[in-house]
Amino acid sequence: MSVASKIPQIGLCFWVMKICATTLGETAGDLLSMTLDIGYAASSVILISLFGASLAGQLAAKGYKPWLYWLVILSTSTAGTTMSDYMDRTLGLGYAKGSLVLITLLLGVFALWRRVTPSLSVTSISSRKVELLYWTAILFSNTLGTAFGDYLADDSGLGFAGGALLVGALLAVIVGLTYFTSLSRVGLFWAAFVLTRPFGATMGDVLTKTPEKGGLGLGTIGSSAVLGAILVALVIYATWQERKPAPQAITA
Repeated sequence: MSVASKIPQIGLCFWVMKICATTLGETAGDLLSMTLDIGYAASSVILISLFGASLAGQLAAKGYKPWLYWLVILSTSTAGTTMSDYMDRTLGLGYAKGSLVLITLLLGVFALWRRVTPSLSVTSISSRKVELLYWTAILFSNTLGTAFGDYLADDSGLGFAGGALLVGALLAVIVGLTYFTSLSRVGLFWAAFVLTRPFGATMGDVLTKTPEKGGLGLGTIGSSAVLGAILVALVIYATWQERKPAPQAITA
């Protein structure tokens, strides 16, 4: 069995679910570390453990199971939120330095990936080693996205909405480059994958923060509940699509 068969097709539904999962990862991570006051270090341990358990299930799976795949994506997002906050706030690196450290780690994963196999394409994952590198890249990209999103929202002066608009514009540029240029689709995929995380992070802040801070004031609990319901509905739809029998060819 090709390991790539455990990865969903990359289309509009994939990106909608990715943004929803990463936004939920931001609100749920903040819910655990701040609203419930568990703290960044303890939250990181809890959520990284969840990531490890869900990843073990994904690695053991024999094919693409939407609920399991997106549980791993969600767990990397929630773990990435608390890992970023721990680096940037508890360790005192700040958003800019934290982002630089995470960029270096992500590039290191990509360099190791290229040493193992010539392509970084998610459709050519052919071994367990590359699958592990794929998920490591996702964990670091989501952690980087959180740090970069917080930098845009807090340190750049753009605010939550301004940060979301900027990242949304960058994603629109990537879409345009995908359709109208011959640039590497693999490079554009990973650029979009990284940028959907700060988009989710800033959108999560827009939903949870009070109007005085530039948000909508839904809070971490309300925002997480709404986003969780949307993601569950999308996973149910993806599961139905996966199980739907292929149309029979019409013969003369």
